Amino acid sequence: MPRAVPAVREAGAEDLVLLPDLEAASDTLLAGMPGVRGAGAGAGAGDDHLPLPLPATKAELAAARHILVAGEPPVGFARIEEVDGSAHLEQLSVHPAAAGKGLGRVLLKSALDWAAAQGYRSMTLCTFAEVPFNAPFYRSCGFEVVPAPGGELGALRDHERQLGLDALGERVAMRCELLRT
Repeated sequence: MPRAVPAVREAGAEDLVLLPDLEAASDTLLAGMPGVRGAGAGAGAGDDHLPLPLPATKAELAAARHILVAGEPPVGFARIEEVDGSAHLEQLSVHPAAAGKGLGRVLLKSALDWAAAQGYRSMTLCTFAEVPFNAPFYRSCGFEVVPAPGGELGALRDHERQLGLDALGERVAMRCELLRT
C-alpha cells in the first residue's frame, strides 16, 4: 500500500533546529540534475564542484515570516518571507527519502493557501530554470517567469548572483497570482 503524504502543519520551535539539516539533504538532489553545473553541497576548493550556499540557520528560520513543515519529525518544509508586499517562497525542501511522492506539491499548495488567507495577492520565488523539480514544477502549479524583476525581487536576484548561484545554472524569478474571493 502506498505511503500517505505527511500532514502539513505550522513549524514549532522544536522543528527549527532540524530544518538546516533537512535543507542540506534536500540540496543533494541537485547533484547531476539537468540545468545545474557541478553542484555539491559544501564542496571544497580544489574539487570540480561549485558549492551551494549554506542552509538557513536556526536564527534565520526563527525570523521567517512563516514556516510550514510536513511530518514529525519534518521530512519537508516551506519557508515564506515577504518581498515587495508579496508572499515569497524563500525555500521549499523535501528530504531525498520523501522526494517524488507529491510532498513538494502539497507543501506548495499549503504555502499558497496560507498566503491567500493572509491577504497576499501573489507569491514569488527564485529558482533554477531547467531543473525539473524547480521552474518546470512551479510552472505546473501556476507560476510564471518574471522576465525583468525589479524592486526587492530584483535585489534578491542580484544577491543570488553575488552568492554564486547563477554560476551553477540559469536562475529565474517567478510569480503566481493568488485567487481572492
